Amino acid sequence: MDSEAVQTTIAEDIEITGSVKCASTIQIDGKLNGDLSSSGNTTIGANAVINGNIASDSAVVKGQVNGNVTAKDRIQLTATAKLTGDIRAKRLSVEDGATLIGKTEVNPSGQSPARATPDHKPVQPAAEEGVLEEDTEAEDKGKGLFQKK
Repeated sequence: MDSEAVQTTIAEDIEITGSVKCASTIQIDGKLNGDLSSSGNTTIGANAVINGNIASDSAVVKGQVNGNVTAKDRIQLTATAKLTGDIRAKRLSVEDGATLIGKTEVNPSGQSPARATPDHKPVQPAAEEGVLEEDTEAEDKGKGLFQKK
């Protein structure tokens, strides 16, 4: 969002119910109950509340988002961000203090992981394979151990 000026701003006193689509850069400081799709960059202001998914070239989240965020390039979560949902982008920046509850997929190359099987299940490295079992000695102490099999 550095080189591109904000072209559309949804003010703090605005509440929208429904989907928003735009081809320009957008900043939302109000409330959106619906999905947002932008061909430009998106900024979610510190007081904004979004109840829906966001798809954009890049996104800066300063407020609250209850939904998934997908960006073609970069997602930035500032210290005031509260995101409940999955995120997917080439690059991710998370400031200390941000809240993120969900899954993340950050893939700078944009390519599929090299170690995936045809059914797209990740392959565990041999060093991490094992089974969680109760060890009889540890059982006396009330603890379970991770053991190789």
